[in-house]
Amino acid sequence: MRGRPTIYEDANIVKKAQEIFWQKGYSATSLSDLQKATGAGAGSFYNIFKGGKKEVFQKAIAERRLSFEAFKSELSKSTSPLELIKDFFKSIASAEKNEHLKGCIIANTVVEMTFIDENMEANAVQILKEVEQMFTQTIKEEQSKGNLKNKTDPEILGRYLITFWCGLNTLRRMYPDKIALKNQIEMQLAVIS
Repeated sequence: MRGRPTIYEDANIVKKAQEIFWQKGYSATSLSDLQKATGAGAGSFYNIFKGGKKEVFQKAIAERRLSFEAFKSELSKSTSPLELIKDFFKSIASAEKNEHLKGCIIANTVVEMTFIDENMEANAVQILKEVEQMFTQTIKEEQSKGNLKNKTDPEILGRYLITFWCGLNTLRRMYPDKIALKNQIEMQLAVIS
């Protein structure tokens, strides 16, 4: 006979914890915050996540990597990959204020973990580098097809887009205004028109 079912087996527990980390950051998130968000008591939490807060944070970051992989797959199938990249950036402008204030959990992690946890910082940096490489490869392919007028080295343009992404996640906190963000995003994206 199986023991009593528990909500703590639910795969959504990582997503619930991720939301707290996204809002507060790793350091400011307490075990109490995680318990409240997930509904898990301290004992249950540590039974699931033997590595505690750090383990659940790493799983939350890994979950974001899955979103990146899904976008990368969509990009590889697209007949207009540059437009898909532009739409990704443009969608930021229409997000709600709460989303603007959260920024990007991966970029946030790079900033927060510098000088605190080298491994967690390196993991987040690696994800951003993979996104940069995806941009670079797409730009290279579109240049070779004649679909991109800008002939700047694809690596420079790929790095430009990841720099823009990281900067945009600060800018959206400063100006959580849809029109201001839309205008800024369109101006920045002119480089890949």
